Amino acid sequence: MTATRSLPAPLALGGAVAIGAMTAIQARINGVLGVRIDDGIVAGLVSFGAGLVVLIVVTLALPSARTGAVRLWRGIRTRTIPNWMLLGGACGALTVSTQGVTAGVLGVSLFTVGVVAGQTVHGLVLDRIGFGPAGVVAVTPGRVLGGAFALAAVGVSLSGDVISRTPLWLLLLPFAAGVGIAWQAATNGRLAQRVSSPMSATLMSFVAGTAVLIVAASVSVGVRGMPNALPVEPWLYLGGLLGFAYILLGAAIVAHTGVLLLGLGSVLGQLTASVAIDLLWPPASGPAHWQLALMVAVAVASVVVALPWRRRRR
Repeated sequence: MTATRSLPAPLALGGAVAIGAMTAIQARINGVLGVRIDDGIVAGLVSFGAGLVVLIVVTLALPSARTGAVRLWRGIRTRTIPNWMLLGGACGALTVSTQGVTAGVLGVSLFTVGVVAGQTVHGLVLDRIGFGPAGVVAVTPGRVLGGAFALAAVGVSLSGDVISRTPLWLLLLPFAAGVGIAWQAATNGRLAQRVSSPMSATLMSFVAGTAVLIVAASVSVGVRGMPNALPVEPWLYLGGLLGFAYILLGAAIVAHTGVLLLGLGSVLGQLTASVAIDLLWPPASGPAHWQLALMVAVAVASVVVALPWRRRRR
């Protein structure tokens, strides 16, 4: 396993916040695309496919990326890379499909708090068992309190009449996506260490995710029929590019943050960006303005109380 160079905690956390902001923007783009074509799974395939095309071009253009891709292929061919390390993209497929199905209806803020719950709970578990590239990370009081604050943000979002206006399954899908995001970050981080290339780990993630989405979209079209015509606005196809950027960044920094702190920083970025998006572009359903403000405040607290763990460990 390749040694990981130290990255300053503020820089790593800033990267995690950026991941969250890009995830929120991607959620709204894919959500709108899913509503426009009336098929969230096909919208996810379009998003992932566009990201895969960009990633292939970048890999071919960069010598270091080509070298990493060769190491990845050799590892797959000789079976020195475990099969489970190749499956992070399956969870990415779940994420973009969930965005396409739910975010256009719920709004990005309500979608995000479901993801928060899944990321927080699973991030704690994965760090504790040492699944991520950072190894076993102790369950300290600060980390537990940070997770509790993140879950409190979910409670705030569900207060009032949100549940009465929203089907339960629409809230459970973002939770499942959050569980998948935590697992994907850990898996891609391990693969990036194994092949010494975050870019190659991202490429594998997109290949696996696209394969899963091709099957899922085929089933969806077979059951529901052909989706509506693809819209002509170019911005609706930027979700894949954002996915490429944040999956690559996550694979590069998760070894420095651990799965939970990466998730908490991402939560802060997601909630802040999603509130801004929903205020500028109100969804059909979502929390009240006071809930949005309180959600962001609680999310900030979750990151602040978790930070002492990094100081003690360093």
